[in-house]
Amino acid sequence: MDYKDYYAVLGVPRTASQAEIRRAFRKLAREHHPDVRPGDRTAERRFKEISEANEVLSDPEKRKRYDMLGSNWDAYQRAGAGGADPFGPGGPFAGFRTAGGPGNVRFEFAGDPGDFSEFFRTFFAGMGGGGGGTAGAPGSARGRGRGRVREDGPGQTGSLEDLLAGFGAGGHRRAQTQGRASAAPGPLEATVDVSLEDAFSGATRLVAVDGKRLEVTIPAGVDTGSRIRLRGRGGGEGASARDLILTVKVAPHPVFAREGVDLVRDLPVSLREALLGAEVPVRSLGGRLLLKIPPGTQSGRTFRLAGQGMPRLRGGGRGDLLVRTRVILPTLDEEGRRAAAAFLDVVHQPSPRGD
Repeated sequence: MDYKDYYAVLGVPRTASQAEIRRAFRKLAREHHPDVRPGDRTAERRFKEISEANEVLSDPEKRKRYDMLGSNWDAYQRAGAGGADPFGPGGPFAGFRTAGGPGNVRFEFAGDPGDFSEFFRTFFAGMGGGGGGTAGAPGSARGRGRGRVREDGPGQTGSLEDLLAGFGAGGHRRAQTQGRASAAPGPLEATVDVSLEDAFSGATRLVAVDGKRLEVTIPAGVDTGSRIRLRGRGGGEGASARDLILTVKVAPHPVFAREGVDLVRDLPVSLREALLGAEVPVRSLGGRLLLKIPPGTQSGRTFRLAGQGMPRLRGGGRGDLLVRTRVILPTLDEEGRRAAAAFLDVVHQPSPRGD
C-alpha cells in the first residue's frame, strides 16, 4: 500500500486551519467534479483523491490520527506487509482502533470498497459510523455495524451542487448534513437557506441525509433562526435513529425589509404625483397593488397596507406592508427652471427649517 500525503493532495501546509482546508477542497472539487468534466477518468480519479483527503483532514479526530502516523509509516507498512494487525497488541498503533480509545471494534462495509485506497480503508475503517453511511457520515451506535461505500468515493454524496453549494437554484435545493455516531445519537443539524419569497409562500426542499433524499416542507412564515425538527429522519434505524433539525436562514431581499411579520419597502413617486395626488402601483410579495397617494404627500410618509405582510407561523393571519414614499425631483433644463420659478413665486411655502 502507498502512503498518501493528504496535505499535498489538497495543496495546503500541515499547519492549515480547518477553514483553509475547506477552501482548498471546494476549489479543487469545482475543478475536478465529474459533473464539470463528464467522462474524464483522470479528473474522476483526482476527485476521489481530493474527497479522500478532505474526509480525513476535515475531521479533527481523523486528522489527529493521520498526523500521528507521520514518521511511523514504515513501521505501519512493515506490520501490514507481514500480515499482522498493526492496531493489535504489540502493534505500532495499538490502542487506536477507534476515535474513542483502545478497543477491538471492526466495521464491515457492504458493497465494493475498491474506491477507497487500501491505506484509507485500513487506517480509518474503525472511525466510520455504521447504519448505512460512508466513512465519517452519520450512522448507528458504536460497536459492530455496516456502512455503504458508494462508487464516487469517501465524502462524495452526489452532484456538484450537493457537494459545494449545499442548496442549488430553482426551488428544489439540496442540503448536506454531517454528524458523528455515538452510543446515544443526538440530533443531526443542518442550515437551510431560503429566499424571502420562499418564506412568504412556503417551499419544498430535497435534503440529502445518509445517502437518501428527503422531501421537506418549509412552512410559510419562517424567519431566520426558525427550526424544523424531523423525528427519526437524521440517519440510523430503530433505537439508533436520529432526529434531523433544519435551521432556517432567510436571505436579505433587495426591495423588502422584514420587521417581525411586517414588511417595509420604499416607493419612489414623482413630484407631480406627490403634489397633485395619484394612484400608484406597488409590488408586494403577494402581487401588484394600487396605492392612493393623496395630494401634498411629503417624502418619507409611510402608508400601512393591512394584511400584506408575512404570514404568522402560529395563530394565522398576516402582518402589514409599510410603504414609505420617496419623492424624486425632476431634472430641469433652462426653460423648466424658469417655469418652476414662476410657479414657486405664486406658491407660499414657509421655511421647513423653522428659521
